Amino acid sequence: MRIVVTGSLAYDYIMAFPGSFQDHIVPEMLHKLTISFLVDSMRRLRGGVAGNIAYTLALLGERPLVLASAGQDFAEYRGWMEHQGIDTSGIHEVAEDFTASCFINTDRNNNQIVAFYPGAASHSRHLSLEGLGIGPDDLVVISPTDPDAMVRHAAECRRLGVRFVFDPGKQTPRLSGDQILAGMDGATVLVGNDYEFAMMAQATGRKIEELLEAAPLAVVTRGEHGSTIYDQREGQVHEVPAAPATEVVDPTGAGDAYLGGLVFGLARGLPLPVTGRVASLAASYAIERRGCQEHRYTRAEFAARYERAFGSAPELVDASAVAFVR
Repeated sequence: MRIVVTGSLAYDYIMAFPGSFQDHIVPEMLHKLTISFLVDSMRRLRGGVAGNIAYTLALLGERPLVLASAGQDFAEYRGWMEHQGIDTSGIHEVAEDFTASCFINTDRNNNQIVAFYPGAASHSRHLSLEGLGIGPDDLVVISPTDPDAMVRHAAECRRLGVRFVFDPGKQTPRLSGDQILAGMDGATVLVGNDYEFAMMAQATGRKIEELLEAAPLAVVTRGEHGSTIYDQREGQVHEVPAAPATEVVDPTGAGDAYLGGLVFGLARGLPLPVTGRVASLAASYAIERRGCQEHRYTRAEFAARYERAFGSAPELVDASAVAFVR
């Protein structure tokens, strides 16, 4: 099985605001909001949803192929990805633009204000899954990037008979209702946090319950409150607890790490309750470090921590056979 991850590649500018955003917002003046936050620190780190997901998959032993576009400043990032075991042959470098940039400001309550400059990511609409030699035994992850690219990749998956995960993520506010429905059409797995599902419902005019029934598997994440996996094939609902973290340093990238762990579990045919806990544990590693790709672990370390958090999971230790959950 091949795992292809589509989505953005970016440099993340991580900033920390020592106060609380809500203390500086006047509700009755929201119609003319003008506000500035003086931050304590800033770091430029490797990120982008596709890069973050692929990084988690590589840590867990997969060799994902990333299909994305990057800019003239990407050479160092590419080399680093290849060193991690990620296949970068699907990454197209745009000489006349810069790699996408995400500016993330987090307050002391872990609330975030995010601004995203797409840069070279806007060229991803011209990239195609066709010609990669993928088929029914493979899996494509469609994660946030240029909206036209997300819709195109979903259509290509349907045409090629390839199973795919659709996660609109932080692009949900930008996607139209028709684009969301087009991305969901034929998806094997639909993923989003509780707020994103509410936005999808508002944009499409469908109830959240209808969205949860639109794919064989739907996953709703709720941060520290865990997540829920809805299995329409078996008529089951699996409640997944959040994995304990040693400390919460930065929530940025936790959702991407969760998705990487989820895709790993599905690709290896792990039971859904185990798959959800693998995803939860992957997310906990991410929030313990500032930045999305600054944490590390071996498969053995991951399995040992899983057992301490959730109990024994022989399927995880023996997850060598590739058999996607159908």
